[in-house]
Amino acid sequence: MFNLRAFVCAAGLAAAATGTVHGQQPAEKPQPAAPPATAAATSGTPAPAPAAPYTYDPAGRRDPFVSLLARGSDPRGASNRPAGLPGLAVSEVAVKGIVRDRGGFLAMIQGPSTKTFIVRAGEKLMDGTVKAITADSVVFSQDVNDPLSMVKQKEVRKTVRSADGGRE
Repeated sequence: MFNLRAFVCAAGLAAAATGTVHGQQPAEKPQPAAPPATAAATSGTPAPAPAAPYTYDPAGRRDPFVSLLARGSDPRGASNRPAGLPGLAVSEVAVKGIVRDRGGFLAMIQGPSTKTFIVRAGEKLMDGTVKAITADSVVFSQDVNDPLSMVKQKEVRKTVRSADGGRE
């Protein structure tokens, strides 16, 4: 059954702890005395800095305050790309022409900024290399960036586009 005496006793202790008794406002607590002025404060030197704010220590876990959308390092991000041919991805280039010289074939490839580069077999791009150049196409060896894929490189063949867009 309900123990009224224990309830009244507990309510009285709570009221005494907070300073309220029967609807009265709590008495104002006396403020602690200000610390005595130190020699540093009177001499003009700055007071010591307050304690550093709390910082998050993940200890191997993900920081819950960091966005998951902008997380990780995307090698195709524009801010960390090298200039020129090493900054182009295989999927971004188009083959504009192929030329034959004494050493073999050369290819003219165009990036997304419409800048054209002359490449030979063995030259490196951002995510692959030029594996071979034939009379009508360029073969790239592209690195696969999928951790679940068993294949780490794939072969991509890009043919020369004619001036009228491939229509005959």
